[in-house]
Amino acid sequence: MAPKPDRMYQHGVVTGGYEYHPGTALPHRRRVDWRGSFSRDELSEALATSTKYVGTLLELTPHAAELATLTQLGEPAQPIAEVITSEVQEQLAFQMEKQLEEFLVHNWASTSLGREFDIYEEDGQPVGQQYLTDTGPMDILAISKDRTRLLVVELKRGRASDAVVGQIQRYMGYVQDALLEPGQSVEGVIIAQEDDLRIRRALSMARSIRFMKYRVEFHLESITA
Repeated sequence: MAPKPDRMYQHGVVTGGYEYHPGTALPHRRRVDWRGSFSRDELSEALATSTKYVGTLLELTPHAAELATLTQLGEPAQPIAEVITSEVQEQLAFQMEKQLEEFLVHNWASTSLGREFDIYEEDGQPVGQQYLTDTGPMDILAISKDRTRLLVVELKRGRASDAVVGQIQRYMGYVQDALLEPGQSVEGVIIAQEDDLRIRRALSMARSIRFMKYRVEFHLESITA
């Protein structure tokens, strides 16, 4: 759902994957098939309260029945609650990966990778974050301090699937074909919170790709007057 002027909401279905359009007002996009609109005045008090914050990712599963009526979706093949839940989970995963990416780039110099590599630059400008390739944007592209190795970094918010190995290999293939200069090589690193047996098996046959785990720490400190 997206708010419109005059207390109206537009609703639609996400139909495409993530797209990056550099140099535009809204560079991070997903394709949406907009289906219609309804007035805020038609919402119950509970749903109106849940949707009053613009630009916020919302969990609307508790309002699935009301939303089904408002959007006139009828009886979809997949129950509306499941549709909403799956889309919310997908959007949440995307948001968390973006936060992880922003944190890593911002703190790059203090990481173990930052001791070996710098964020990739072109004409003196850092362009390695969301570096665009012909198969989509890679999360981070870096280059070793001696300029001999290019590093493709792929981030996953939770447990990495073995499918990510093929994804990072596509990006590495692009770097090999389009960016490598004589004497340079390309390698990859997958960063996630957890791994499993399948990705360990896949990586055992991809020697140029390594796996790193990240850990989130949360501290509370008492402040005395």
